[in-house]
Amino acid sequence: MSTFSRPHLSLVPGWSDAPAASPAASPWTDLSPVGDASWRLEALCAETDPEAFFPEKGGSTRDAKRVCSGCTVRAECLEFALANDERFGIWGGLSERERRRLRLQQRTHLSA
Repeated sequence: MSTFSRPHLSLVPGWSDAPAASPAASPWTDLSPVGDASWRLEALCAETDPEAFFPEKGGSTRDAKRVCSGCTVRAECLEFALANDERFGIWGGLSERERRRLRLQQRTHLSA
């Protein structure tokens, strides 16, 4: 685990150190869908402006993808997004459209 601090965790929507209280909890606090989600503690996005990861339609994803490119848990983040059918935001360095394309490629590969 990294030794640098996470000063901006409170900026991440729904972030809490407490376990999720309801099934509709934020994906950052609800750890049940994919089991061990301790990777979130290492996520660089927790240190940055969360709005960068959920840009307005047509907005730039460049800043979020730059953060993701240096993140050590990028693969785990993408796996979470794919397993939980996240349809909004940048996860694991990929946009909604890029994740959709990846899912289609995976289905095509599996059915071939």
